[in-house]
Amino acid sequence: MLKVSKSPWLLHYDGSSCNGCDIEVLACLTPVYDVERFGVINTGNPKHADIFLITGGINAQNAPVVKQIYAQMPNPKVVVAVGICACNGGIFKDCYNIDGGVDTAIPVDIYVPGCAARPEAIIDGVVRAVALLDEKRKNMRKEAAQ
Repeated sequence: MLKVSKSPWLLHYDGSSCNGCDIEVLACLTPVYDVERFGVINTGNPKHADIFLITGGINAQNAPVVKQIYAQMPNPKVVVAVGICACNGGIFKDCYNIDGGVDTAIPVDIYVPGCAARPEAIIDGVVRAVALLDEKRKNMRKEAAQ
């Protein structure tokens, strides 16, 4: 029997980045890399999103926004930090206006380092996020059945 699962929807948010990783995320959507072949659908609505992909570091201005978007996403959800700035603040981590990586605001499930992160690495992170999302869904169904 063929395994059928819900297509994961991905929400991309740019924190305080140089936009290098954002360009690479967009490259993942082109026919050259075609991340959508893994069933991932890009959305702009957090209430539809299963995977929260964030580029750039966290600062005082975007931390509340990131927390609000995360809170609006339905469970289960997976957070992917793309680029070294999203992972730990990157080259800007010692700046007065950077709090650090995404994990200073919300829990992160998958880290994709790089400056800028390569499309292949981003796609690998998204594929791992899809697998983790399936696992979280399975665990939720088990908990609901008990």
